[in-house]
Amino acid sequence: MGDAREEISEEIREETNGRRKFLIETVRGLGFAVTGGLVWSGFIEGKKAYPFILRPPGAAPEESFLVRCTKCGMCVEACPYDALILASPGDERPVGTPYLMPRERPCYMCKDIPCMKACPTGALDKSLVSEKDGHGKAKLNINLAKIGMAVIDRENCIAYWGIQCDACYRVCPLIDKAITVEYTRNERTGKHAILAPVVHSDACTGCGLCERACVTKKASIFVLPRRVAMGESSERYIRGWDIKDEQRLEGVSPETKTVTPRSSKDPLEYLNKGDF
Repeated sequence: MGDAREEISEEIREETNGRRKFLIETVRGLGFAVTGGLVWSGFIEGKKAYPFILRPPGAAPEESFLVRCTKCGMCVEACPYDALILASPGDERPVGTPYLMPRERPCYMCKDIPCMKACPTGALDKSLVSEKDGHGKAKLNINLAKIGMAVIDRENCIAYWGIQCDACYRVCPLIDKAITVEYTRNERTGKHAILAPVVHSDACTGCGLCERACVTKKASIFVLPRRVAMGESSERYIRGWDIKDEQRLEGVSPETKTVTPRSSKDPLEYLNKGDF
C-alpha cells in the first residue's frame, strides 16, 4: 500500500509540475510577444513623421530628424529645465524621440543650447542655430531656433476682446520682435483702445513661453510646427518692395504668371472706364 501511495503521489507531483511549467512557459511566451509587439510598434512609429510634434532647438526637418535620432535620450537629460519629454508607448508620438509641450513646460532658450550639444548624431543640427561672428567663426545663437511658431486665437484672446492683457508680449524673450502690440480703436465702446498682440514669423522661435504665460483656460496663443502654422507663397505673387523677394521670379516662365481678362488691358484703360 505504501509503495502504491508513493507512486500515485509521484505521478501527481509530476503532473502538477508539468502544468506549472506549461503555465510559466505560456505566460513567458505572452510576455515576449507583448514586448516584441511594443518594440516593433515603437520601431514602426519611430519612422512615422507626426505633423504637430514640436522638436528641440536645432532639430533637423522631421523626416531627416527621425533618420538621425537614435532615441538615446541624451538631449532630454541635458535640458536643465526638464522641458524635453522622451516619447513613450501610448504618447502618440514616435517612441523614444524628444518633444516639447509648451503649455506644461516651454523651452527656456538656453544660450549654450545644452540639448543640442548633447546630441551625438546631428539630429539636433548645430548649423541651424549658428551664425558667423565678425571673424567668420560660427557661434551659437538660440534666437535662430525654429521650434515652431506661435499662433493666436483671436476669438478667445481677451486682449482682442478689449480687456487689457499683455502676458504673452511681456514674457517673450524677443519682445517687440517676435511679438508686438498693435493699438486699434475699440469699435464696441467707441472710446477705448484694443492692445492686440501680433506674432511675427521672421523672429518667432516657437519657444512657447507665451503659451505657458497665457491667462485663458486653454491657451489662446499656442505653438505649432512652422510647416503647419505657415502658408507658402508662390512665384505668382511677390512683394515688390522687397528686393530679396523679387529673386523668386528668377527662372519663372511667363506661363506661370496670372492671366485674367483685365490683365490683357492697359491699367489706365480699365481704371478710367470704371471697369472693375
